[in-house]
Amino acid sequence: MSSTLDRYLAFRRSLGARPALEPLTVRARGLDFAVYRTPAVAGTPPLVCINGGLLFDHTLLWPALAALATDRQLIFFDRRGRGRSGSPPGVQAARIEFDAGDVPALRRALGIPAWDVLGHSWGGGIAMLATAQDLASTRKLVLVNAVGVTSAWLPPLHKAGVARLEGSAQERLAAFDPASLTTPDLDAHARYTQAFFPAWFADQQFAASVTPPKGTSVTGAVVAARLRREGYDWGDALRDLPTPTLVVHGAADVLPLAEASRTAAHLGHARLLPVAEAGHNPFWEAPVAFFAAVQTFLAEGSPDS
Repeated sequence: MSSTLDRYLAFRRSLGARPALEPLTVRARGLDFAVYRTPAVAGTPPLVCINGGLLFDHTLLWPALAALATDRQLIFFDRRGRGRSGSPPGVQAARIEFDAGDVPALRRALGIPAWDVLGHSWGGGIAMLATAQDLASTRKLVLVNAVGVTSAWLPPLHKAGVARLEGSAQERLAAFDPASLTTPDLDAHARYTQAFFPAWFADQQFAASVTPPKGTSVTGAVVAARLRREGYDWGDALRDLPTPTLVVHGAADVLPLAEASRTAAHLGHARLLPVAEAGHNPFWEAPVAFFAAVQTFLAEGSPDS
């Protein structure tokens, strides 16, 4: 029987040539953003893809989502203070809600009348908030293993991650005290995200084949520390969101499937799609099921159909 990694590699080999990613600089809300896009596809709205993590740039999702570029333009960007995008003034005031406000501003700056939005993990939270601010110009929303509507999922996550791992990887993660992450120490946040990284996978053999990303964003560390220190509650802003939404969630994620179920119910016009045998990154661990579901939703259906 083939392994998860074997199936992923077979899927990658089945794809055609990867489209070119055009880099450009876009000015919005007083900052220069690094934006990247695949070629436009006539007759379909673009899909903006918002990566997860709080310390990282767009490369968390590119080329991971390249399979979606076969029938639509994909747009990625480095959030403020990440990657090649400019850092905001007053970095210590940074918060995730500012990231969300940048999304509709970028759409307007790019001259795009309407688009679809996809967000992964923390990017899913940003995608929900951005959609709520830009309802008239957001056609559909895809959430991939997104964070919850409130921060109730976050305190238990460390224990779940430790339980997922074994051996030296488990010892490495268990040595961290999550309470120390309430301060914006970039090195501490970067080391923690790397230690936690394999816990995001259902298949630890697959996890061992992927190099954990290294967080380099001071802005991101400030945002991460604030979220851990203050928590968040976006319930009022996101209740009964009218945008048709697909909530895709790896059934074996340490961020529980029950959280995705609560999100779908809260949004109101959303459909939950669990992906079997996948953790936090179903586009890696179950690519055939993941891409088929997302492409079908964007091309045809609404959650209520």
